[in-house]
Formats: sequence, C-alpha cells, structure tokens
Amino acid sequence: MKTIRLTTAEAIVRYLIAQKTVIDGRTVPLFPGVFAIFGHGNVTSLGHALESVQDDLPTWRGQNEQSMALAATAYAKAVKRRQIMVATSSVGPGATNMVTAAGVAMANRLPLLLLAGDTFTSRIPDPVLQQVEHFGAPSTTVNDAFRAVTRYWDRITHPAQILQSLPHAIETMLDPAECGPAFIGLPQDVQAEAFDFPERFFAERVHHPRRQRADQSEIDAAVEAIRSSEKPLIIAGGGVHWSEAESELLALIERHRIPVVETVAGRTSIPQSNPLHAGPIGVTGCTSANALAAEADVVIAIGTRLQDFATGSWTVFANEDMRLIGVNTARFDATKHLAQTVIGDARETITEIDSLLGDWTAPAAWAERCATEVTGYHAYIDRIADPAKGTTELPTYAQVVGAVSRLATDDTYVLTAAGGFPGELVNGWRSDVCHSFDTEYGYSCMGYEIAGGWGAAMALPDREVVVLVGDGSYLMMNSDLYSSVLSGHRMTVVVCDNGGFAVINRLQVNQGGVPFNNLIADSRIVEEVRVDFAAHAAAMGCRAETVTDIAGLEAALERARTADRTTVIALRTDAYTWTEGGSFWEVGVPEVSPRAEVLAARAELDEGKRAQRLGW
Repeated sequence: MKTIRLTTAEAIVRYLIAQKTVIDGRTVPLFPGVFAIFGHGNVTSLGHALESVQDDLPTWRGQNEQSMALAATAYAKAVKRRQIMVATSSVGPGATNMVTAAGVAMANRLPLLLLAGDTFTSRIPDPVLQQVEHFGAPSTTVNDAFRAVTRYWDRITHPAQILQSLPHAIETMLDPAECGPAFIGLPQDVQAEAFDFPERFFAERVHHPRRQRADQSEIDAAVEAIRSSEKPLIIAGGGVHWSEAESELLALIERHRIPVVETVAGRTSIPQSNPLHAGPIGVTGCTSANALAAEADVVIAIGTRLQDFATGSWTVFANEDMRLIGVNTARFDATKHLAQTVIGDARETITEIDSLLGDWTAPAAWAERCATEVTGYHAYIDRIADPAKGTTELPTYAQVVGAVSRLATDDTYVLTAAGGFPGELVNGWRSDVCHSFDTEYGYSCMGYEIAGGWGAAMALPDREVVVLVGDGSYLMMNSDLYSSVLSGHRMTVVVCDNGGFAVINRLQVNQGGVPFNNLIADSRIVEEVRVDFAAHAAAMGCRAETVTDIAGLEAALERARTADRTTVIALRTDAYTWTEGGSFWEVGVPEVSPRAEVLAARAELDEGKRAQRLGW
C-alpha cells in the first residue's frame, strides 16, 4: 500500500480538497472555502496547511467566529446544500463562539463543517491558555458544548482516526435525512503529529445528491388519500428547495389544481403570482393561507419540520377530519403528529404522486376559493406597503419591504432573520423568482443578517444580495460589513432603526406587560442616544447614506445597484406598526398577575389553546 507522510492537519486539508460535487452539470469543489480566525489552537498546524493550498481551498478571514460560521451557513443555504463551507477557530472562546452558528445550521438542516482547536491529548501542558478545566472529567473540554448542536461530533486523538471520521462527517452532512453541521475537535499535539496515510485516501471523489425513493405502499396510500379529498392543500417547506423540486411541484399543482402554502423556509418555491399560491402559512403567514389550512381535509406537508410558526402552535388546521401526509427524507419529521408517512426525496416523490394521480383534479370550487382568498391578501399587502397610504409619521417595515420588492430584479436575493423583519418579508416579498429568499427563522438568530449576507454574496456572485436588518441585530453583529469590503463580496444592507427590539416590545405589550427593557427608551439608560449607522458603516469602508422616507430609500437602492462595494442605507422606521393576518401562537403568559391586562391575555391564550391538536 502506497502511503504519504503528512501531519494530521495537512491530511485533513488534502482530503477536503479531493472532495467534489456536481452543480448544473459542472464538477466543482464540495468545500469551496474556509472561514478562519487563527489562534494558538489552530494557527501553527492547520493554519500552515491552509496557507499552502490557497488556490485550491481559499481561506477567508472573519472578524468574529460566530459570524463567520453564520456566513458559512448562509452560503450552504444559497447553494441549496450542494456545497459546504468550513469554519475553523482556535481553542476556547474562539470555539465556543461558533456554538450559536452550529445551532442555526442544526435547526435549519444545513451542512457546516466546524474544525476547532482543542487541548493537548497528552495533558502535560495542562491547563493551557483558554482551557476550562473539569475537575471530575479531565477528557471534557468546552468543545463538548457542540454535542447538542451538531449531527456529527468527534475529537481526533490519533492521526489515523481521520480515515474514518472525515468520511462519516461528510456523509452525514450530505445525507438528506441527517443533514446538519459536523464538528471535529483537533487537539494541538495531534494536529502536528505526522502519520503515513494511504495515498488512495486522497483520491478525488465526486459526490452526487442522494435521492431516496419512498416505499411504493406509502406512495399508493398518499395518492389514495389525495384522490378522496375535496379540499387538498400542499405545504411547501425548505426541503422543496434542498431537493431542487420547484419545477416538479409547480407541475403537480397546476395539473391537479391543488393550492399551495409555504413555510418560511419554503418561501419562493413557486412563483408568487400563480393563482394556486395561497401565500405563507402560520403565525407570520397571511389570511389566505391560514383560511385554506382551516378547511383543508388532506394536507401534504413536503419537506417541512412543521415548526410552531407554520402550524400556529398546531391550531391552523381546524378541520377535525383533516388527514396529514408527511413527505420527508427524515423519518423524524415525516411522522410528526401521527402523519401518514411518505419517507423519500421530495422531487422523486412529487413526480411519482403526480404520475399516479393521472387526470384527477381537485374540485374547481376549491381552487376558486384559493383565488378569492389570495385576492384579499394581495390587496392588504398593497395597501400597507404603499407609502402614499401610510398613517404613520415614520416609514413602516412593510413599506420598506414593499420598496425592495418593487425594485427587485430577477437577480435579487433578499435575506433577513429574527426580529420584526421575518413576518414582514415573508408576507411582503412577492417575487416570481424561485429561491430568491432567505429568512433564517429555524433558529431565529439575531446577528445572522449581515454575516449571512456576506456568505450569500460569496455563494451567489452573479446576484444582487439585499439584506434587511433592524438596529438591534445590527448592533449585535455587524463586523462582516468590513469583511465584505475586504473580500470584495458586495451587497446592499438596509438598516431600519426603530429604537431597539421593537417586535419583542410588541409581544410584551400584547400579552399584557408594560414596555420594559426592549425599546432603548424603555431601558435603564441615562440618555437616549441614536446611532449614526451610516457613519458607522462608512468607517468600515462601506458606501453609506441615510434616507428619511421611502422615496429616498428607492433612490438609494438604485444607486446601490451600481456601487463597487457594499452599500449601507439607514433610515428611521416606525416601532409600533406591523403586518397583521397571522394565527394563534402559544407563549407563556402568567396564570396570576396583579395586572388586568395580563389576565386578559391569559384568557385569550387559554381560549386559543382549545383549538390545538394534540395528535390524531
């Protein structure tokens, strides 16, 4: 057996370079790059290995370990899980900074490879700088924190272990059912240790998407249920995108006249203008989608984990006789709430169901009902997005989203996360361009926006990435504006300053509380100071400007389109006006309180819970 002597770090890097994938008929690297912040846990071995292969595996310097791993996660989403970015950090705080990003990738079922430095396996230098000691468990390090937020976890204690660990990590990240982040801890001494690795371990390997076919009996049962329905409804989840099943889904609904609603992750699965597109469902959804969900007798949930925001904490399905069909590669998701399972790839399953349905179509009255409801939904969004019909002194989030949507082109890719923007963008983004939307709401992670924008811009160099971010998230994590300028991955960032965490203030007040510690004005402060976001962004090298109204925003967006670098547009927005039309959402409201408002909110909660489904 031919071998080659390499350090563990060199072998890891060489193996990653040898992995390929196919996108649009082209063979490309499975790992297109590495986000790195170096320290004593990874700079002297892994850093050396990465420096020597910059042309084959580019390394991008981040400003914060969490944000660079978030950028890597957004990259994977932008390319529909077809490529995987690596994020590496030193030992200690550098590693634990990435735990939040791992949670984002885990919740959203996205691949992310995390390589973190670790303490010495010999333990002779212990305690090393940044080491947290566990008195009764000396083999435990802070890297064990990743166990709860990764699909695959390993610590390499001997060079030969990577011969099994790396293939397992990659197969986990590429598995449609198990997809999620993988973590590998790299002790400092093991990184530097040399070993005679088999040469064939580094042979090029081309990975193709695995398309699991569902059992025929499950397909037949699903077809039978659909044929017997009077009011069928499809829920399109993120799995429609990951399976690249958008065109097959469109063919299915048009041939059989079945309305579709979308989850947050499934948004832009089909053109918004299609008359069978009933809009987004659930808490951040719209009246049309929720109205159809309330009447549906068969619901086909495709590629969704059925999060509480999609199901209205399991209250949107009001028909007691409704039958749920779970189409998913993951058995865990497919079987939720006693669903009738179809465990298989979305694209292949849709194609088989479409064929077996033959010339069957849903009753015409059901499609007509969809069209009627959708007309009302669009009229409402048109009204609240129109700055000429606004009733507030400051622009609203809905008007901001409306401006971005009106000026969008076929190349626009819009991105946001957490806070008030998900509900606004989910409703107000009415694009006919599939896969033009990223709202991180699986983990609802503040700080994802700008970092994610950088990752998306890197992944989609031919598209115009527009990031929508509130002042709260901006202040939480903004340093990748600087990263985008340094790396040349330009994007447009719209910063809406509504004076703090305004959407949580809304929740607090709506549930009977008093405004407290959310808006800056309601916090323990000496003086309310407004941040000059444009000046701050300009200091990081961005092209930046402040506007005061929607007309100014639209003009600035046009200027940003031709800018040679990242543009930041800042404006003050209203903190109290939000898009309505969602469903019930269960949150914890006190059973006893001296406030009448809290007791009233609790009564509403108890009433709403009566509509919850506990299972079928």
